[in-house]
Amino acid sequence: MSSSQDSCYISLLGLAEHFRTSNPPEIKKSIQCLQALNSLNPPQKVEARTNLQIGQLLMAYTSNYDLARIHLEQAWTLAENIVAFDDVKFVTASLLAQLYQQQDIGSLSKSNKVLRKAIELSQTNVYWHCRLLLQLAQLHATNKQYALAAELLSVGIDVSEEYNAAFMKIVFMLSKTMVLIVIRKTNEVMTILSQAGTIIETQIHNTHQKEYLKVFYLVLQVCYYLVIGQVKTVKPYLKLLQQSIQVIMAPNFPSDEAVVNSGNSMENIMWLPKEQLYVLVYLVTVSHSMMAGYMDKAQKYTEKALSQIDKLKQGKNQSILYVFQIILMENIIMCRLVMGNKFIAIQEISYARDVCLQSPNRRLAVTHSAQLHCLLGLYSMSISLFEHAERQFISCIEETQDRELKLFANLNLAIVYLRTKREQQLSAILEAISVESAQSLHNQALLGSFYYIQGLNSFYKSSFHDAKRFLRETLKMANSEDLNRLTACTLVLLSHVFLSIGNSKESMNMVTPAMQVASKIPDIHVQLWGSAILKDLHRMSRDTTLETEAYNNHLAFSQTLLADHYKCTKSSEHNLINWFTGIPPPGTTGPGTSSPSVASGTVMDMSTSTSIYNNQ
Repeated sequence: MSSSQDSCYISLLGLAEHFRTSNPPEIKKSIQCLQALNSLNPPQKVEARTNLQIGQLLMAYTSNYDLARIHLEQAWTLAENIVAFDDVKFVTASLLAQLYQQQDIGSLSKSNKVLRKAIELSQTNVYWHCRLLLQLAQLHATNKQYALAAELLSVGIDVSEEYNAAFMKIVFMLSKTMVLIVIRKTNEVMTILSQAGTIIETQIHNTHQKEYLKVFYLVLQVCYYLVIGQVKTVKPYLKLLQQSIQVIMAPNFPSDEAVVNSGNSMENIMWLPKEQLYVLVYLVTVSHSMMAGYMDKAQKYTEKALSQIDKLKQGKNQSILYVFQIILMENIIMCRLVMGNKFIAIQEISYARDVCLQSPNRRLAVTHSAQLHCLLGLYSMSISLFEHAERQFISCIEETQDRELKLFANLNLAIVYLRTKREQQLSAILEAISVESAQSLHNQALLGSFYYIQGLNSFYKSSFHDAKRFLRETLKMANSEDLNRLTACTLVLLSHVFLSIGNSKESMNMVTPAMQVASKIPDIHVQLWGSAILKDLHRMSRDTTLETEAYNNHLAFSQTLLADHYKCTKSSEHNLINWFTGIPPPGTTGPGTSSPSVASGTVMDMSTSTSIYNNQ
């Protein structure tokens, strides 16, 4: 390179940097300077770096991703085989794979090819080797190829072990735990979490990094117990998580950038920025409240989390925020249905549909269509449109690979068949659920719900002895893990069983705590059912005062539900129940306010089967 050429390159680079850092940035002029440099036929290394810089500017400041991709592809072709050029080579590979995925242009095959080649070339650079392994594992997990993701993360654990990189080893271990939770390999989860917890306490000496890792670790602990339906067992871990996130969010805690840059290069990876961790803690708290039957708490925390998401979206609109938002919406919608607010629920289902359609590349409209169908099935059940409910649950079952979501939809479908007296279909689905639960069901809440439905079926058949047997098993499981809604539903059904066999004393012993628990939740459907039983019990005991009180309560609950039902059928959002296949139809709705049920025998979700492997 001649000195005059050298001076020219340096001048153009200097100008490009001047325009980029000016206030406001003049990105077009900066790119023009870099393009002018490339037109001078610079050496291969300079050309590769310049193409990378142009690609980075286009990705960061414009929406011209096609042109960014062209420049990054050129940079990768030029840099791929240059020795000792790691900074350009691997940054380019990482960005190019990210862009393929973002544009969804043969994203899996193209990203996979680039990343695997880069991983092969980076074996002497442990920092980039680990980062690229994480990125490829994330790519496979996003595409539901969990076995491949877990395999890559295991390689990362081994590499980190070899280089004594404790921080990086924890990141790989916790990432693998996420994948194992998703695929429900729960036996392996606790082993890895136990090992990770020990390493965090004994080998991570930077206190701020340790606090971030503790949040990651505790989020996974909480998710693990929620996934297996252990609402009571999870409480101490949830409390620790809430305390830890308060430490990170305190004004005197360093910024994300300061924490990332406080260690060596092997420690400058962060799972999620603190603002997103804050939302995530709200999210798992909402899931816990929903499963435990604390609807008021679930609503309060959902509103706070959605408000935080709105603030974050005003900054950088990242795809993970849509994921958080839709999972929060799924939980709050189920709360509305339990509380009898069906009109708000269908508005929010419509809004959840809009969130899915607004997500990058409308990805959530595909990945979460099964959950939308399930919510529409629950809504249709709540207003006794059983044909629509059946079709929605079948759509959910056909579109999901999640075994627990499939089981949850089947449990509700069983109730549809029970309520519509379709005994042949009911017997077939109960048999299928029985086989599935015996083989692989680890979720205590769903298993309890299955026993509940068997009890309900026995009650409908007047097989009262069998009904009591199933329901006592349900009650034992619900009480052991503080599953309050399942407890209330079981108690009120047991009360009805005892009433049917003329045992008014035992019926009263069951319905009284059922009403107490239901009023705390609050679950209007159990209250409606319980008030009808109380009316009959007081009539049998000739207590006209209490009979009148129970009658008036029953009438008030009925009128509230009927008025809400009428509003539902008149709303434009109600028409969404007619969507059964493909991408959901677009709408013009927004969230009505902020942001499964036993309604005379409607099973409501006690699980977090909607949880997914989120972006790192």
